[in-house]
Amino acid sequence: MSSSGPFHDVLFPTRIALGASGGPERRTEIVALGSGREARNARWACARRRFDAGYGIKSLNDLYEVIEFFEERRGRLYGFRFKDRSDWKSCPPADIADPRDQVIGTGDGATTAFQLSKTYGGLVPHVRPVTRPIEGSVRIAVDGVELASGGFTIDTAGGLVTLTVAPESDAVVTAGFQFDVPVRFDSDRLVINLSHFDAGDIPSIPIVEILE
Repeated sequence: MSSSGPFHDVLFPTRIALGASGGPERRTEIVALGSGREARNARWACARRRFDAGYGIKSLNDLYEVIEFFEERRGRLYGFRFKDRSDWKSCPPADIADPRDQVIGTGDGATTAFQLSKTYGGLVPHVRPVTRPIEGSVRIAVDGVELASGGFTIDTAGGLVTLTVAPESDAVVTAGFQFDVPVRFDSDRLVINLSHFDAGDIPSIPIVEILE
C-alpha cells in the first residue's frame, strides 16, 4: 500500500502523544423507517482514528516542540507517524508481541508477499491493514515456526512482508509486530491561549488518521 499524499516518516513526540485523547471513529448511516424500525449502513470499511494531542502538553517547551513539528509538516500538508498507546501492537498493549499473533495469509506455493494486518473480534471480525510497522519489531512464522531474520524483508512504509521462500500450499503465515498510525494534522492553524496556559488551559492539537 502507498500513502495517499506526501508523508514524512517521522514520529510525533511520544511524550506528548502519551497524554493525547481520542480513538477510532466510524461513519454509519441510519435511516428511520415509517414503521419505527431503522436501516443501518456502514459508510466506511475501516475506522478512522482521531486524536487531540493538546492534552499531552505539560509545559511551554512541550508546546514549542509541537509548534516546531507543525511548522515542519506545513500544517496539514505532510503526514507523519503517531503512537496510539491504546493500540500499537499485534496483541493487547501490555502483552509481548508473538510471531503467531495475527494471521496475515495462507501459502499457495508461489506467493511470497503478504500484507501486515490486525484482526479485531471473532464473531464478525474486522481486518485492519497495518501500513506503518516499527522497524525491527516484525516477527514472522509459517505454520507456527518462526522464521529467522533473513527469511523475510519488511517494507516499513507500506507494511508488506516479502518471504524469501514461498510458503507451501495451505501453510498459515502469521506475524507479531509493533506499529504506528499514519496521521496528519487536522487543521492548518494552532489556536493557543497563552494567557491561561500556566493555569491549565489546554490548546487543541487535532490529529486525524490517514487511511492508506
